[in-house]
Amino acid sequence: MEFIPEDIQKYVEAHTDPESELLMDLNRETHAKVMMPRMLSGHLQGRALSMISHMIKPSRILEIGTYTGYSALCMAEGLTEGGKLITLDKNEELEEMVRGYFEKAGYTNAIDFRIGNAIELIPEIEGPFDLVFIDADKANYYNYFKLVFEKVRPGGFIIADNVLWSGKVVQTEKKIDKDTQAILDFNRLTHEDDRVENVLLPIRDGLMVLRKK
Repeated sequence: MEFIPEDIQKYVEAHTDPESELLMDLNRETHAKVMMPRMLSGHLQGRALSMISHMIKPSRILEIGTYTGYSALCMAEGLTEGGKLITLDKNEELEEMVRGYFEKAGYTNAIDFRIGNAIELIPEIEGPFDLVFIDADKANYYNYFKLVFEKVRPGGFIIADNVLWSGKVVQTEKKIDKDTQAILDFNRLTHEDDRVENVLLPIRDGLMVLRKK
């Protein structure tokens, strides 16, 4: 995920609003207790998601892939009064930890955390959504896009994480694994989709931002 020089990265983070104490605690606990802590959005990406959410001022957000709840907490900061964020994850083992942080943040009523297979859950969820954040299994990225597209309001946004996939998207001289191919396909298919406008931002592991026309 290291795409820019370390000194530039540190400068960027030093000139970005810091994490809240609660998010710092969640960051530390994730790294201390949870497998694959690199999946956490972290400081810079978290502030970017918060900023985007504040710009959009969503009343309804759908997140596919909760992990330990860091990105959900960041996006919830921009919800309008009475807004709702629905977040989906299949990992039951993290549920107690995640719900605990949602409660500490005061978002018990604003965040609807659902455990299960997103492919099965999404069709049961009613739209429209102002913002959808995709950050789950890479093999289903384009399936998630197709499932949520009609649930996103015109002018609404879909953001997908990890679209640079640790730089593997440009390492085409090497054997391409299934997850890398899934990301390459997602990036190409959404870029070619005339129903959306898109920009790929090299923030952390890459954010694909799509605006539905």
